[in-house]
Amino acid sequence: MTEPGTRAERKERTRQALIYGTLELLRDRSFASVSLREVARSAGIVPTAFYRHFASMDDLGVALVEDSMRMLRQMLRDARKDPSVKNAAESFAILVRQMRSHEEQFRFLSRERYGGVTAVRQAFATELRMFVSELTVDLARMPGLATWDATDLEMAADLIVSTMLTATVGLLEIDRPGSPKEQELVRRTEQQVRLIVLGMGSWNPRHRAEGNR
Repeated sequence: MTEPGTRAERKERTRQALIYGTLELLRDRSFASVSLREVARSAGIVPTAFYRHFASMDDLGVALVEDSMRMLRQMLRDARKDPSVKNAAESFAILVRQMRSHEEQFRFLSRERYGGVTAVRQAFATELRMFVSELTVDLARMPGLATWDATDLEMAADLIVSTMLTATVGLLEIDRPGSPKEQELVRRTEQQVRLIVLGMGSWNPRHRAEGNR
């Protein structure tokens, strides 16, 4: 029996089935170890039908990165626009909740950032630059940073994003949500972000110039 919906809708459902099926296969494996045949089977299609959705396994890997990072960027973008979210610590609390709700995507990102598939690594690096760029723009809009040089703003954004990514990897290694270990990691990460923000208050562009001598 044919599934209801338009052809485009059915194609999108199959594409999502391929993505979700791949994430399931990646629970305890690297992307490089998963075969096209396994991915097709996980979505209930024949291997040749895979090519109606992705040009190659590398193309699927890039799509996984883009979809996962798009979800993360949108979530943090919404948090930054939410007036009830007053600081970076609260934004990180949202990140923790989202990570627990989408562990498969976050686990994939943390494992494959330095994985063996070049196209996936490059896609992650590209998405990460976009992430830093968005945060740089947000920082530039803050009254206290209006006179900052773009290079300094980007450096601060990169520090914050790197701290968040490191914390995310640590969270993935903690099996019990809400455990003392998780609470300690969250507390330490909030302090690290606060330290970055405090340091930004004392930063002067000439510090960078002096460091380049």
